[in-house]
Amino acid sequence: MRMRIRRLLTWRKALAACVTLCLLLIAGFTTLYLVIDIPRPNAQVKAQSNVYLFDDGTRLARTGEVNRESVPLDRVPEDVRRAFVAAENKDFYSDSGISLSGTARGVFSTVTGGGKQGGSTITQQYVKNYYLSQEQTVTRKVKELFISLKVDRHNSKDDILAGYLNSSYYGRLAYGVQAAARSYYGKEVEDLDVEEGAYLAALLQAPSQYDWAVASPADKENAKARWGYVLDNMVGEGWLDKDERRRMRFPVPVPPKASAELAGQSGYLVDVARRELIAAGVGEQELAGGGWRITLNIEPERQRALREAVAAGLDAPGPGLRSKEPQEPQEPQEPQEPKTPKPDPDRQVGAVSVDPRSGRIVAMYGGEDYFKHYLNNATRADYQAGPTFAPVVLAAQVEAEESRDKTLGPDIVRKTAKRLGMTADPAGFAAPQAMSLGLMGASPLEMAGVHATLANDGRKVTPSIVKSARRGDRTVELPDATGDRVVGSASAKYAHASLAGKARAGGVSWPGMAVPPLLEAADASGGTDASGHTDDRKAEWFIGAAPGLVTSIGLFGESSKTGKQVTLKGIEDSPAARIWSAYLTSTVSEPTPRHGS
Repeated sequence: MRMRIRRLLTWRKALAACVTLCLLLIAGFTTLYLVIDIPRPNAQVKAQSNVYLFDDGTRLARTGEVNRESVPLDRVPEDVRRAFVAAENKDFYSDSGISLSGTARGVFSTVTGGGKQGGSTITQQYVKNYYLSQEQTVTRKVKELFISLKVDRHNSKDDILAGYLNSSYYGRLAYGVQAAARSYYGKEVEDLDVEEGAYLAALLQAPSQYDWAVASPADKENAKARWGYVLDNMVGEGWLDKDERRRMRFPVPVPPKASAELAGQSGYLVDVARRELIAAGVGEQELAGGGWRITLNIEPERQRALREAVAAGLDAPGPGLRSKEPQEPQEPQEPQEPKTPKPDPDRQVGAVSVDPRSGRIVAMYGGEDYFKHYLNNATRADYQAGPTFAPVVLAAQVEAEESRDKTLGPDIVRKTAKRLGMTADPAGFAAPQAMSLGLMGASPLEMAGVHATLANDGRKVTPSIVKSARRGDRTVELPDATGDRVVGSASAKYAHASLAGKARAGGVSWPGMAVPPLLEAADASGGTDASGHTDDRKAEWFIGAAPGLVTSIGLFGESSKTGKQVTLKGIEDSPAARIWSAYLTSTVSEPTPRHGS
């Protein structure tokens, strides 16, 4: 009997506690609902300029010519409206304006430092864009929740959707669907078709990554997948015919308009800096809102030296323009004007120069001009790594021998490559020796990081272009560019020494292949290099190392007409090596003699 009474009392206490907790939550919720009012539109609606500076404080570029125009909802075709709803919030017309689960995930992610999380309704996104800041704080998310409830109660769904379409950021400094229609398709919003509307809706997830003009091959695939997701959702909601959906093709947008501030190399540098800040947690719309003072690690003298070295290396006469064999005497001829070699339009150059001790990107070459070739050749990873991958295999070989693992195979090579910073997965290649041949894709930036890590005694180097970024009282906390050891000191020493030909690289021991003996690695502190073209002859690489400097140079065959990969011409004369030589001469006061080639 006493036991039953105790259980009853315990049950009543638990029930009372639950009721009390519920009452407190309701009281707190009610209080916050009454206290938090709908504020005035935020200051970010009036965007300012961002200023980008070189390492020494001189100005690189100013951005912030914001393209903003609001339009009434009836100017937006119904199919386009539905595309946005299908992309972001299929229950928009029936929900209460909030997603408790999405908000809870966002708060938890903010508290735990997990980054941005999706799941907000269209109403919440509109409130964040129009009334609040983009900062990821618990206070902002709580305000967003209650303001969204009030906005949903006081405004019609059409008014909210119109506000959302007009306040969202689409990339290219375009705010609002009308500005986006002009920026991406050169037309008024009422002239958009459903395919174009679906792409603009897809953009909102990642404007910088999904902008077709600058997207990497992987990001283009992701953008097309997101575009397809939007259309498939429309089919699922009964807003689009299934057969019509099947016939649709991706609508490639037009290139962005040129800006004098971003011409030449400036656009490439600014774009890489923006991506780095976004990865560090700065929201795209927050960054586009302006008012930022962003200082880069780029040193103006080295940047100039790299740009001039590329021009000198490509302009130098190649094979066929000078004779290497003795010529038979010929009859005197009338003097003629010397022929200037025409630049090959079917080749692109990308280069990255890194200080391996700090991880700072001190110079970068992305292409001839940002507005002539939007894809940054320094960050593209669609060409084979070729001979630059050989030191990675050597590092893996030493790692295997130190761990007494005598059947070096593709797994340890793959793991070593990943630890060193390579992102491409070579697992799909049929033969394991494909890795030793460098058949996976890599970018000059990626390979600069790999070889900087080897030069840094095996401690991870993640090249960084941003030195500092602040707006008002806010300063962005940037991740360290150098980290913990990812390969052993001996592995790094052997691999780095291989650039100078002082250790033999490329030996692997899967069945049927002999392992060459490891040579004693000499000091590789002097000028070193590794060069050569890929097996398909579509890329030529050169990795140069000098005291305090690692530079990765890639020469890529790309058709100027189709944009497709083509075989390079004249690589026997090694234009990439000429670029390195010219750069080293300009950037090092007393150039160190090169060892090997």
